[in-house]
Amino acid sequence: MSKRIKIKALLESTQTNIEVTVKGWVRTFRNNQFIALNDGSTNNNIQIVVDFQNTDEVLLKRITTGAALSITGTLVESLGKGQKFDIKATSIEVLGDSDPEKYPLQPKKHSLEFLREIAHLRFRTNTFGAIFRVRNSLSFAVHKFFQERGFIYLHTPVITQSDAEGAGEAFRVTNLDLNNLPRTEEGEIDFKQDFFGKSTNLTVSGQLEGELGAMALSDIYTFGPTFRAENSNTTRHLAEFWMIEPEMAFYDLTDNMDMAEALLKYVINHAIENNKEDLEFLTQRLEEEDKQKPQNERAEMSLLDKLQFCLDNDFQRLTYTEAIEILKESTPNKKKKFQYPVEGWGTDLQSEHERYLVEKHFKKPVILTDYPKEIKSFYMRQNDDGKTVAAMDILFPGIGEIIGGSQREERLDKLEQRMDEIGIPKDELWWYLDTRRFGACPHAGFGLGFERLVLFVTGMGNIRDVIPFPRFPKNAEF
Repeated sequence: MSKRIKIKALLESTQTNIEVTVKGWVRTFRNNQFIALNDGSTNNNIQIVVDFQNTDEVLLKRITTGAALSITGTLVESLGKGQKFDIKATSIEVLGDSDPEKYPLQPKKHSLEFLREIAHLRFRTNTFGAIFRVRNSLSFAVHKFFQERGFIYLHTPVITQSDAEGAGEAFRVTNLDLNNLPRTEEGEIDFKQDFFGKSTNLTVSGQLEGELGAMALSDIYTFGPTFRAENSNTTRHLAEFWMIEPEMAFYDLTDNMDMAEALLKYVINHAIENNKEDLEFLTQRLEEEDKQKPQNERAEMSLLDKLQFCLDNDFQRLTYTEAIEILKESTPNKKKKFQYPVEGWGTDLQSEHERYLVEKHFKKPVILTDYPKEIKSFYMRQNDDGKTVAAMDILFPGIGEIIGGSQREERLDKLEQRMDEIGIPKDELWWYLDTRRFGACPHAGFGLGFERLVLFVTGMGNIRDVIPFPRFPKNAEF
């Protein structure tokens, strides 16, 4: 088994007339003579030339689209156009048959909606092969970025008693008998009889636990699954998604913005350098998709140009207050084109507003800072004006918010006052408040939704297409 060479390595080879063994899945088989074989290491197939006159007819019939083969043969320079090498097969073994009548992935164009229904097989298409190789590369680059800067990778819990965002959109975790729930005298569910002795849920963020790590280890990051029970059927929301959440001691808001911008540029650059072939394929795919759209809806830049543009430009930084003024005076607001009109200070910005700032006004990524405290979480550091907090959101073209972060409130009295104001029970977060009692220091952090990053880098239009098995309302298939 270990003798096999991956097709990507073979196509980059400089040797010919050597014996090689490849294994993969049949994409097409033409004229009983030419097999296009793919093993997922690259979108490019290798062509296998079969000596059909001297090959058993029963074996030839088993070479169908989707079948898994092991092939040994001689690597030769190709005589055909579009490929560098062929393999002249000397032995062919069928490792797994594929019934051509039943195999859902025929060699033709399939819609993304159809492919979502067969997510277990969609990895075998060029589009999804490219997406998941890019996703892998971005994931590796995230770790590389933080490890090179001396960060500690901290695994925060998936099961927790806290709802970090205070939004109440968490999935309950229980092992109580749902047909016979124990009740207290008041008629409430008696969670003392549950596994953890308290009400617990799947994490919505590893941030609060991440802060605890940063208060001893200085710089930490988490990178794991998070869950939101939000009944949202949009192209940008998932019920289960991956989050990158660094927390840095002795950082203020400016340091936080610098770190977030550096991270985004680093991982995008890593993908450009290491996934050129896949990104070129996805760029071409997007251009073909764009041709079907009316002229005014077409992208102004190609995917690769857009990625390079993010690397070449400093992100535009401005306050929420400045952004509100721009939006209030904007043509779409005056002409009532926004679904949510911007009436003034205190408006919670929607995706359409964020995208206007990025795509129409500044035409580059934007970092918004100093939001009204009423529309932000309790843990954000309160500014001296008494109205705003030291928050920052990074907005990207086509996506809207890709990163949300803040300097954290390190002053115990201010934090407790804010928790009282919005009704967060202090006794449940006693451990969090302890970090403000014992050696508190200025610190900051942010959250990057990994799927939104993959969405941006691959140019895909739906977040369900950049995670292997999407979880959304009424769907937990596979």
